[in-house]
Amino acid sequence: MSTATALRALARPLDDPAGLGRALDALLDARAEPPALLGLGEPTHGIAAFPLLRNEILGHLVERGYRSIVLETDFFAASIVDDYVSGSETEIDTVLAAGFSHGFGAVPGNRELLDQLRDHNAGRAPQDRIRCYGFDAPLEFAGAPSPRHALFSVADHLPAALRPEPLGDLDALLGADEDWSNPAAMFEPSASVGDSDRARALRIVADDLASTLRRAAPTLRPADPAGYDHAVAHARTALGLLRYHAAMARDTPDRIVTLLSLRAEMMAENLLAILAREQRRGPSLVFAHNVHLRRAQARMPVDGQEASWDGAGALVARTLGERYVFVAADGSPACDPATLQGVLAGATTRRALFPAPELRAALPTTIGADAPIVPGHLPLAPAELACADAVVFIADTDVRQQRYW
Repeated sequence: MSTATALRALARPLDDPAGLGRALDALLDARAEPPALLGLGEPTHGIAAFPLLRNEILGHLVERGYRSIVLETDFFAASIVDDYVSGSETEIDTVLAAGFSHGFGAVPGNRELLDQLRDHNAGRAPQDRIRCYGFDAPLEFAGAPSPRHALFSVADHLPAALRPEPLGDLDALLGADEDWSNPAAMFEPSASVGDSDRARALRIVADDLASTLRRAAPTLRPADPAGYDHAVAHARTALGLLRYHAAMARDTPDRIVTLLSLRAEMMAENLLAILAREQRRGPSLVFAHNVHLRRAQARMPVDGQEASWDGAGALVARTLGERYVFVAADGSPACDPATLQGVLAGATTRRALFPAPELRAALPTTIGADAPIVPGHLPLAPAELACADAVVFIADTDVRQQRYW
C-alpha cells in the first residue's frame, strides 16, 4: 500500500458536523481514562481557519459534558470575557480589546466564539454555563509589567493582623511601574530592575504573602471562596513575575530559553488551577499555539538557533497523564510534496483528523517538515507526532494570506 493510500485510509474528514463529531468521539472514547483536558493547537496565530474550527469542536464537546474553554490570553483579563459570555452588558468590542492579550481579540473566530457562548449561556443555571478562561501570564512580547497589582491584590485580601511586617515598605520597594515595564529590558539585561536589591526584597515579600494565604486558607476561603482563589492567583502571579524579571536581568546565553520556560511554568500553574476549579463541572478545552501544548519539549527558532524548553503541555501532562489529550494542527495547500505537510495535504480534501500513532507508522522515514511560511508559523515536524494524540490538517487555508493582526 502506498503512503498516499494509507494516509487517505487514516483520514477522518471534518468537513461537516457529523464527521467532526465521529472523529472526536473515536479519539476520546479510545482513552483508558476520560480526559480532563483536551488541548487543540494551531501552528501560528492570526489565521481564521483554526479558531473557527475550535468553535465547531467546542460545540460538539459541550454535548459530551465539557463546560469550559481556556484560551491563550491573560488569566486575569479573561475574566472580562467570562463575564460577557455570562450576560454582562459590556460592549463586545470592549471585551475583544480588553479581554484578549497579544491583540488576539482582532482574530476572526473570537468574536464568533463570544456570540456562541453568550447565546448558549442565556437563561441557563450557572452550573450549566460554559465558562471562558485565559491561562497565559500577564506578559506581552515586549516585556513584563510591574508586580504591583498582584502584590497589593494579595495584601488587600488578607486581614490586617495577617499581613507580613515589611508591607509598609511595599511602595518604596516597587518604585515606578515604568522601571519594570521598560521595553528595553527584553533585549538588554542591564535595563532590567529584576536583579536589584529591591527586587530581591520583593521576592521575599511575595513568598511571605503566598505562605500567609496558604496557612490562613481554612479560615479565609470558606468566608469568600472566589475572593480567596483570586488572591491565590495573584500570589502565584507576583512570584512568577518577579522570577521573570530576575531572569531578564541576567546576561546569560540561555536567557531567552529561561524566559520561555518561566512563562510556560506560569501557564501550567494557571491551567491546573482552572482544572481544579472546573473538575466538578466537566472537562475543559484549551486552545493555543502548538508549541505551548505539546506533551514534550517545545522547540522554536530564536536568534538563528533552535531553543528548547519544557512547555505548558509537557508540565501539565506530568500531572494529568492519560487525562490530557493533545491534538496538534497544521495546514496550507502550498506544501512541498516531500514533507509531512505535503503528504497530509494530499490526503485531505478540506479538513481531516489523523490519529498520531497510526500516522507515524504510515510515514516514510525520509519525510521532513515544510519550511516556515510566515513569522510565528512553526510547521509540524514528523518527530513531533510522538508528542500528540492526533493531528488536524486544514488543506483549504493558506497561512501566507489570512493574517488579521
